Amino acid sequence: MKKEIHVVGAIIKANNKILCAQIGPGKSLAYLWEFPGGKIDPGETDKEALEREIREELLCQIDVGEKVTTTRYEYDFGFVNLTTFECELVEGEPTLTEHVAVKWLPVEELDTLDWAPADIPAIDILMKK
Repeated sequence: MKKEIHVVGAIIKANNKILCAQIGPGKSLAYLWEFPGGKIDPGETDKEALEREIREELLCQIDVGEKVTTTRYEYDFGFVNLTTFECELVEGEPTLTEHVAVKWLPVEELDTLDWAPADIPAIDILMKK
């Protein structure tokens, strides 16, 4: 039986653009793009997990806003349940610690990148707004 993995993703907005992060080599889904975030630790709320992950991964602080969507996607390694939230960048500049690249893109250009499958439903929602 495949494992269930619960993760959160941050749709970080600044200056009418959205932060896109490229997954580094050696990880599953290497070189695909994603909304930064990560696994929820036991006892954490979605919001706490997201704030912690962004502090650890991008060394910046966000304000977590409204939920965009939850997507369940089956990968080789398990079922990923991804909940994405609209976030504002509060402090710091995103710094690469786990990703190979970041880009700030306007919403209408999000579909120009090669995204991880679990992130695509959130992009569809954002592009329809």
